[in-house]
Amino acid sequence: MTDNQGDPRHLETLDRDLARFSNLETATALVGKPMVGIGVSFIFVVLAGLTAMLFFGDANNTFIVVVAACLGAYMALNIGANDVANNMGPAVGANALSMGGAIAIAVVFESAGALIAGGDVVSTIAKGIIEPESMGTADVFIWAMMSALLSAALWVNLATWIGAPVSTTHSVVGGVMGAGIAAAGFSAVSWGTMSGIAASWVISPVLGGAIAAFFLFVIKSRIIYQDDKIAAARKWVPILVGVMAGTFGSYLALKGLKKIIKIDMPTALLIGLAIAIAVWMVMIPVIKKQSEGLENRNKSLKVLFGIPLIVSAALLSFAHGANDVANAVGPLAAIVQVSQSGDFTRSFSIPAWVMVIGAFGISFGLFLFGPKLIRMVGGQITKLNPMRAYCVALSAAITVIVASWLGLPVSSTHIAVGAVFGVGFFREWDAERRIRTARLVMPNRPQYAPEERRRRKLVRRSHFMTIIAAWVITVPAAALVSGIIFFLISVTMT
Repeated sequence: MTDNQGDPRHLETLDRDLARFSNLETATALVGKPMVGIGVSFIFVVLAGLTAMLFFGDANNTFIVVVAACLGAYMALNIGANDVANNMGPAVGANALSMGGAIAIAVVFESAGALIAGGDVVSTIAKGIIEPESMGTADVFIWAMMSALLSAALWVNLATWIGAPVSTTHSVVGGVMGAGIAAAGFSAVSWGTMSGIAASWVISPVLGGAIAAFFLFVIKSRIIYQDDKIAAARKWVPILVGVMAGTFGSYLALKGLKKIIKIDMPTALLIGLAIAIAVWMVMIPVIKKQSEGLENRNKSLKVLFGIPLIVSAALLSFAHGANDVANAVGPLAAIVQVSQSGDFTRSFSIPAWVMVIGAFGISFGLFLFGPKLIRMVGGQITKLNPMRAYCVALSAAITVIVASWLGLPVSSTHIAVGAVFGVGFFREWDAERRIRTARLVMPNRPQYAPEERRRRKLVRRSHFMTIIAAWVITVPAAALVSGIIFFLISVTMT
């Protein structure tokens, strides 16, 4: 045999073969990433079932509780993949946080919120949607909670797959309602509660968008459009950061610390006011020093909003973990309670091991599947910078406080995404206003063609319509799936 390794033709063939292997490795990596996520998720669900088997002492109903724990873990993974994006998306979209940094902060603060301040007493049927007595027997109640948990998880999973941030609270509500109707008819549903939830579909995003647009107007008019932007920022940024700190102080006092101490609205507002004044005074010299040497342009202002935006994302994650973990483990805790006592007509507390499943499930879901929705909320609806993202975060906290004061059931998802829409639509309105003003000053200025004007819209209409459609059908879709699952379970069990 002749040695042809030095033959140029042989080298070309070798290069092509190596290129094929390189492409194969790239393709394998792309295929392997989602498979790794699914594999880790499966392991976590199995571990949740083993945890239930270890901590649940009643041998008669262990199998039911193990299955429920697996479903609760699956729901928690989906909450992490979908819901947490609302807190971290604006900070990532504004480039105040990297994707890795956002996930790390969210994992820590979501888990801390769930384990430290979560686990508030939950009624036997979520949010008073179904009359407990209508369930008839403990077995029917357990099947209904199983159906609600699975249907809500499936719906949130589908929404995440299509890239639509939806309310996990509304998904659970729809699941409970559907199972209740399948078990005891339409009379079992508390339609007054459901009408309030339906109203929140409109109230939450509109209120969140309006508040975010208002603060963006303040920032533009008082800082960005001023001749000396740095001087204006030294005056107004400490005030805005103080408002944010006070708002989050009140928000966490009301929503995030219920397990540790009960605080009423007036007390929470006083706490927030004290925090706002203290932070405002502290930030005056900080912003003055931070703004030294900055150029008088908009890009310089982004530096001043970076740290407040990161802190707000962390606090939102803490409060979210404290409140929304019950969406994952509330029905599971109900099943555990009824499996142990047989009583499904009284309130119950969430056991510590159930809370751990919820907290870790949300963290794993965020880490494995969260980046898709984080990118959607942070940059694909409308372009965000630190000032706009600040408005979104502040709006989320203020809207929850206002809704609590008015007694309105609202969705944190709808508020945050509505705030992003509000910022985007305000930018469109402001851009059109400035064009009209310039046209009055310079009538001969060239105008954009209608097609170009449509292309320059600052809110992507396709995402807007997809998200609105997903919001509208969340409760009925989860209810329909839950009713079907309940029917299948009841037929199988009987």
